[in-house]
Amino acid sequence: MIYLGADHRGFKLKEEIKKFLAEKNYQFEDMGNFKYDPNDDYTDFAKLVAQKVSEKPEEHKGILICGSGVGVDITANKFHGVRSALADDIATAKQSRQHDDTNVLSLPADEMGIGLAKKIVNVWLSTPFSNGEKYKRRIDKME
Repeated sequence: MIYLGADHRGFKLKEEIKKFLAEKNYQFEDMGNFKYDPNDDYTDFAKLVAQKVSEKPEEHKGILICGSGVGVDITANKFHGVRSALADDIATAKQSRQHDDTNVLSLPADEMGIGLAKKIVNVWLSTPFSNGEKYKRRIDKME
């Protein structure tokens, strides 16, 4: 399951990513916000997504979006078993999966359009963890 969350600055991009995931037949659940609200707080949606991912961190994934991506990334990484990566390019998204087995992707809505976002989401979801010894060792040290 992929859980999605975004504040007002990420709302439009989240809605487009939902369409993209549906086209690709991914199973997902929108954790909010469900409407554009300029007074909402990114932390509320990041917590909902991170909580869901932390329940089954090897199975569940999350995609979080706010203006810079930083706030949702910091919030998500506070949850046990969550490894969130802030990615504004394809290479970072891919390496975050290969080397760090990330299970949450944080995106900066102010820095990208839907075209780049789709490419990043696609590579992040399709890239497996390398299972390399040094990467497993580093993840163990993170925990």
